[in-house]
This record gives sequence, C-alpha cells and structure tokens, in this order.
Amino acid sequence: MCELCARAASGYLCNRHTEQLAARLRELPALYREVGECLVPRRTGWGDIVATKSAAGPRAPLNEDVVDTVTWLRASAVMHAWRADVRRARWPHRGAPPPPDLDADCRWLAQELGWIVAQYPAAGDLARAVAELNTLARAVVGDPEPRPQRIGYCVALVGEGVVCGAVISRMPGETQLKCKWCGTSYGPEDYLMLHHFQPADAP
Repeated sequence: MCELCARAASGYLCNRHTEQLAARLRELPALYREVGECLVPRRTGWGDIVATKSAAGPRAPLNEDVVDTVTWLRASAVMHAWRADVRRARWPHRGAPPPPDLDADCRWLAQELGWIVAQYPAAGDLARAVAELNTLARAVVGDPEPRPQRIGYCVALVGEGVVCGAVISRMPGETQLKCKWCGTSYGPEDYLMLHHFQPADAP
C-alpha cells in the first residue's frame, strides 16, 4: 500500500508517487541553484532602502526566515541525511558515505529508488521530505508546481446499476483522463457525455 495515498502498491509507494519522487530528485539541485540566485541581494539597481515607518534599527529588504530555512546548505544537509540512512539500511557494514553534495546525493537516491520503494520502510517519509524541499524552493523562485485539476466524478458502471463515482482529475495540459479507481479512460470525445451525467449537486 502506498504510504502517501493508501492506494494499492507493490511497495511503499505507488507508481505515480514513485515517478513524482524521481522527478523531484532530478529537479532539486537546479531549483536550489535558482533559490541561491533569488536570495542574493543585488549590488546595484535598487538604490537605498528607505524605511516608511519608524523602527528601532535598519530592516532587511528580504525575509530573513526564508534565507535561514530555504538554502542550498539546508537542502544538502537534509538530502545527505537521507542518503546516509538509506545506505545504512541497505549496506549496514559499509563505511560513511562521501561528504554532502546535493547533486550527488539526489542522483544517488534516484538511482536507488527501485530498492527504496520496494524495501525501505521510510520511503513515504523520504518522499514527503523531498516534496517539502521542492515546495519551499518553488515558493522562492515563483514557480509553483502544477496542481491536479478536478474534472468531476467517474460515471462508469462497475456493477449492476452501480456507478463508480470516484473523483477524476487531470494535470494541466492532459487530454486523456483515467479513473484511478476503476481504470475507465475518457478522451476528448467523452467530455460532453461525462459532463452531462454529473450529479446535479456536483461542485
């Protein structure tokens, strides 16, 4: 059962969340390089910072909590700790892993993802940690991750007079819809029918 969505899975994560984790591991180093560029104050072009209200002292032109928590060093420390734990679980007799390196640690974890999903009980926690780092970085760089769009309810018959009724969603740009519960597929030619048979009180 998937640790993130409780759907049936052969390991600790379903295929969708495994693919999502793999993509985030690939993207994380580049995202945090961009974060570094966003959080370095410009040396020219902004002029002097002028306070509009009286204050006890000068105020920073950025959110210092963000600078403290959304950094390459913090992301590197988090991912290195996960690499060390996966390595300990898989090869308990090996020595310490190499020094922290965000690129290398993310690449190593992505390469070990098959074993992680199948054998590592904390796979769900790893996926959540990577998702949190991803969300924090995207909030800084102004590039939020695409979110699923709710389309409606599945109208397929799954028994004698029984309608599936599961929520159907899609990612932006997707045209082929598939119910994750009963497996029914809907193409663009089915959209009118799907809309017509939605419950009257559907949001």
